[in-house]
Amino acid sequence: MSKPHWRRAHAEDLAAISAIAARIHPDLPERPEVFAEKMRLYPDGCCVLAAGNQIAGYGLAHPWIQQQIPPLDGFLDRLPDAADCLYVHDVAVPPDFRGGVARAYLAEIEELARSSGITTLALVSVYGTQPLWERLGFQGVAPDAALRDKLSSYGASATYMLRGLTR
Repeated sequence: MSKPHWRRAHAEDLAAISAIAARIHPDLPERPEVFAEKMRLYPDGCCVLAAGNQIAGYGLAHPWIQQQIPPLDGFLDRLPDAADCLYVHDVAVPPDFRGGVARAYLAEIEELARSSGITTLALVSVYGTQPLWERLGFQGVAPDAALRDKLSSYGASATYMLRGLTR
């Protein structure tokens, strides 16, 4: 089998993305239509981890506004004109394929952010993954009441995190 690598997601990858999401995030379900919308609105930020003929993971990111996290399983409708971050909606990789692949995806979207004039990455850490994201340069943000309310749909351990990009 060839070494897993990130490539842009295609519509035909949606079933595999949904299956991985259901496996990795059983308590945070999202409809395939929500994934499809992200892929349509910002295809450059939506990738799959290809391992031979298999989809071994996915990463979804899109421009957004800091601290205005999208609702889980909610449609975006459109991307904001004044985006100030590239929001990493999800990076999901089953255990068999982990080991540096999240870092590789981040490297790709960092370049995408820089080329778009965006200097910050944002995400919501779930399932106690905050230490992983901290190792990758993200820092937790103390949420205000509005952000705390939005984070509640992502589970008890959800933490909003930011990472500034250097030039």
